[in-house]
Amino acid sequence: MLVLGIESSCDETGVALYGSVGDGGLLAHALHSQVRMHAEYGGVVPELASRDHIGRLVPLLRQVLAASGCSLARVDAIAYTQGPGLAGALLVGAAFAEALATALAVPTLPVHHLEGHLLSPLLSARPPRFPFVALLVSGGHSQLMRVSGVGEYELLGETLDDAAGEAFDKTAKLLGLDYPGGPALAALADSGRPGRVKLPRPMLRSGDLDFSFSGLKTAVLTRVRELGPLDDEQRADIACGFQEAIVEVLVSKALRAVRASGLRQLVVAGGVGANRELRRQLDVRAARSRIDVFYPEFEFCTDNGAMIALAGALRLQAGLVGKAPGAFAVRPRWPLTGAG
Repeated sequence: MLVLGIESSCDETGVALYGSVGDGGLLAHALHSQVRMHAEYGGVVPELASRDHIGRLVPLLRQVLAASGCSLARVDAIAYTQGPGLAGALLVGAAFAEALATALAVPTLPVHHLEGHLLSPLLSARPPRFPFVALLVSGGHSQLMRVSGVGEYELLGETLDDAAGEAFDKTAKLLGLDYPGGPALAALADSGRPGRVKLPRPMLRSGDLDFSFSGLKTAVLTRVRELGPLDDEQRADIACGFQEAIVEVLVSKALRAVRASGLRQLVVAGGVGANRELRRQLDVRAARSRIDVFYPEFEFCTDNGAMIALAGALRLQAGLVGKAPGAFAVRPRWPLTGAG
């Protein structure tokens, strides 16, 4: 069973071909990032994102087919991101997938974007086994989930305001860093002095598994105003202090969720899952508790077609069959717990 995956939820266009058990796993994938285009505006411009997806899908599809050595005639189903995301960007990918599926007379598999991230560590050479606890951390979401199987998700905790990635981006702007802010802030933090800048750890001892990061961003704003014009050393110290605070909260709550669940496996996925300090701290503290931590490969932390193709293939294997191609709708807002 060969599944073609299409991802177009925001500012990355991804196409991949995945073969279920016996067909070779991930056969090929290709990705185009719009970062350079949006950098001029300091953030994603939805209309530009949608238009760029239109021009990228066909070339990326041809690239994947050539790399895999497969023809379209061999495709058995087409998975695509139905939501959440930017409405126009989602429509481009959904329309492309549905039209192609109609032409090939194969079923379509609408996939939840976060489900793709959640299952992405299964693409690695050392995959987790169900059940496990997952920490989903990205620009738009910060959630802790119990994952019992494909389509079986229980929300354990989530952010009450800004997501972790959003807090990284907003704090980066306060420090005058260019878009995309999150990776730039993490790089700057590497040159900062640990412990030099003390910032609050929001909801660290709240007794639940929820997060809140807007107050941390406000604390940075207050510190910046107190110091006045910042020199390079001060900016690096603030970046380091911010990263220390957010990583401590994420690590503490994630490990608390694993211990409360009675499980021994933690999956970390989403764009912020690529943060090296987060991975380092998790590895150290999880080892003390004999908890196994699993991450996607760095290339699969950001949005990509491989995770969508994988999610579609796993849904087919689990008996969560696709639908006949044709009429479709996208879901810009869509809770993961309602996607099973």
